[in-house]
Amino acid sequence: MAVLNPVPGSDGDKYVPFEKREGGESVVYFTRDLSEEGLKRIYDRVSANLVGKVCIKLHTGEAEGPNIIPRPWVKELIEDRLPDATIVETNTYYEGSRYTTEQHRETLKINGWNFCPVDITDEDGVTTFPVHNGKWFDEMHVGKNLANYDSMLTLTHFKGHTMGGFGGSNKNIGIGCADGRIGKAEIHAHPNQPNMWDVEMEELMERMAESTHATVDHFGKNISFINVMRNMSVSCDCEGKDAEPVQTPDVGILASLDIVAVDTACVDIIYNMPSHAGKHMIERIETRHGLRQLSYMKELGMGNTKYKLIDIDNDDVEITATDAASGVEPGWKADKYNTFKGRNVF
Repeated sequence: MAVLNPVPGSDGDKYVPFEKREGGESVVYFTRDLSEEGLKRIYDRVSANLVGKVCIKLHTGEAEGPNIIPRPWVKELIEDRLPDATIVETNTYYEGSRYTTEQHRETLKINGWNFCPVDITDEDGVTTFPVHNGKWFDEMHVGKNLANYDSMLTLTHFKGHTMGGFGGSNKNIGIGCADGRIGKAEIHAHPNQPNMWDVEMEELMERMAESTHATVDHFGKNISFINVMRNMSVSCDCEGKDAEPVQTPDVGILASLDIVAVDTACVDIIYNMPSHAGKHMIERIETRHGLRQLSYMKELGMGNTKYKLIDIDNDDVEITATDAASGVEPGWKADKYNTFKGRNVF
């Protein structure tokens, strides 16, 4: 049962170096190849348990948002590896271009997500998944249709986040699977409060992680996690065209069967970038106490903060986060999938 009068944890602004962590180790795969081929190769390392009816949870973005995962990459992944898969989303908690199902479907067209089925899972209502050993929740409200799938590929654009500090696989599932009216409100606001965003800092990270815990538990072994470290604005894709300019250099793609390990490895790479290239993301993470996402997921038993980082570009040699970050140059350079005359290239 949820704890009576729960108290948030602390130290969400304090980074713990790898060598000071305890516990087991999971495997995280890494490629520097930011392309359709890179995505498919790393997907192959974590795809074995994706069986039956597969959904792909990704952030399809507000209208004309410049930083989301390139649609051609996802299109090729689905055509070559997951021809029967469905993208899943939920409507937003805030009033924007995805607030209602009608608005959301129009935004999907604008952003080019028209090459496969997209299930707005709360279109037909909600269901609940239990939260085991939760501090804040006994259950979480998610889109009703999410229960129709056997497996989930969590395909995440890793970036910053206005309230969460960073948005990795945890945010993609925790916020992205909670339905737009009940579940997201349970995460973001205390009951009977006028401010719809009054939960913040460590408490927000813990509520988000418990929401993620519910969905991860639901799929059990039939879930995989891929984080794409490209176009990493300190803003989330929910800010669309209003996102802060990208300043953090692109890195590559990471994947794992352990959600804690893959999000932690991405954060480690940010902290280990040369020439302080990760400083903007680090500032965003620490000022929002976003590191509590990682420590609380570990406390919930969702995975490990230690890992073996496997470089699939170089004969599966084990490397460190520092090694993964060593090739990046300070500053960000747009690729061909960014903007052309002010509009996205689809």
